[in-house]
Amino acid sequence: MRNALLIAWREFAENAKTRGFWFGILLFPMIWIIGAQVPAFLAKKGTPTRNFVLVDRTGRMSAVVEAALERDEKRRQGEAFREWASARLVPGGSLPPVKGEFDLGRALGEVRPMLRTNVGNFESPSPRFRRVEPPPGITTDGDLNVLEGDLRSWLREGRSYVPVDGKVPVSLFAAALILEGKSSNAAPILRFWSENQADTALREKIDNALSADFRLREYVRLGIDPKVVSRVENARAEVVNLSPRKAAGEERVGIADLLRQWAPSAFVYLLWVAVFSIAQMLLNSVIEEKSNRIIEVLLSSVTPVELMAGKLVGIAAVGLVMVGSWIGTLFLVGFWMAGSAASSGAAAGGASRLPLELMTLLGDSWILPAFGLYFLLGYVLYSAVILAIGSTCNTIKEAQNYMGVIVLLMMVPLVAMTFIPRDPNGPIATFLSWIPPYTPFVMMNRVTAGPPLRDVLGTLVLLVACDVLAIWACGRIFRAAVLRTGQPASISQMWRWVRGR
Repeated sequence: MRNALLIAWREFAENAKTRGFWFGILLFPMIWIIGAQVPAFLAKKGTPTRNFVLVDRTGRMSAVVEAALERDEKRRQGEAFREWASARLVPGGSLPPVKGEFDLGRALGEVRPMLRTNVGNFESPSPRFRRVEPPPGITTDGDLNVLEGDLRSWLREGRSYVPVDGKVPVSLFAAALILEGKSSNAAPILRFWSENQADTALREKIDNALSADFRLREYVRLGIDPKVVSRVENARAEVVNLSPRKAAGEERVGIADLLRQWAPSAFVYLLWVAVFSIAQMLLNSVIEEKSNRIIEVLLSSVTPVELMAGKLVGIAAVGLVMVGSWIGTLFLVGFWMAGSAASSGAAAGGASRLPLELMTLLGDSWILPAFGLYFLLGYVLYSAVILAIGSTCNTIKEAQNYMGVIVLLMMVPLVAMTFIPRDPNGPIATFLSWIPPYTPFVMMNRVTAGPPLRDVLGTLVLLVACDVLAIWACGRIFRAAVLRTGQPASISQMWRWVRGR
């Protein structure tokens, strides 16, 4: 036992000293932060102003479209202003609630007493969409086919020009042509030309504006009061989500209950990444020591069983440290986001309460204990197999053929990760729970859904038995192959070693 612990400490220390270990600890939280912040940042800062030509052949729709786009710009300006002001509040200050359409002058007057001195001036964001005059030489009231042919040429070639009312050259993002409907009472037709079909925001805003205006005019034509229609359309049934598992008087479903259902999916992803990462460390460690003949020196002082046990324990400690740091960073990022939401005047029941609800959930449930248990059992199962594979190979390239099969096996839990919480006790989830390579991942996803006791205890006993069997079988392979050189062993050869032949 002492020799195995020495080997374990050596494995832990050797991995903890590497740059890859610290890079792995820092990289995953950075991916979380980047994944949460970069898309929003790019949406605000990375998208340029989209210049478009609007040709209204109806003579009445351009004002409707421009009014809709102006409302959207005021909304964006209001969001940017609140973000700017929340970072410059005096200690203890808070932003007033949003009232009606945003007005910059009014907002500055309300917020100015709560801002620190010398905070500078607010700069409005660049407009998301800007209507420009058509390119020179294009007549908008001529033949439609000629007009669209000319606009198509400008859009396809991406040529720039200086609009009549501007000084800076622009290139067209889109051309929107509004035509009369096919009948007197039909909705108008929008012909939208654009090279970029992935960015549909402008087309959708114009479409929504035209559709809303048409519906309003139809209500008036039919003698229906639009205010009555709006009131009826905005009426919604009062929905109360209740859980039969909660105590009497506390049946309402809140944020914590939703987290209880979906949080295990995040832990399944963590488990998958952790098992895969540390298994790679284990594989690299064995193959490197074999190729450098270091393993022969180690086996002169310890037995193969002690060496194998030490490597499993040492790399498991590395994995636990990595996962612990990831979970800790998750909480730090959550509290930072909660503080940002609270300072910007977010509702108390929104993002600002999410980390506290998550802390309560983790403290009052079996998620963390279950995660630790299934992490260790899943790690032992996969690591024993990978350690045996590493002992039969001399290079990483030789091990890739076997690792490909293991990676394919581990992909199944990721594919089913979003489905299982929707039906955690259904036939598919129950079936996958009884397949040992998938048991840690699937049961981690089912743990908060109250699975039957027979599934919990049965799969746990099955997983422990499979771990014991895997350690025994892989230990025989490891003992027979660890000093072996030459071609990697075949599956049939490994099976003969397991049988003691």
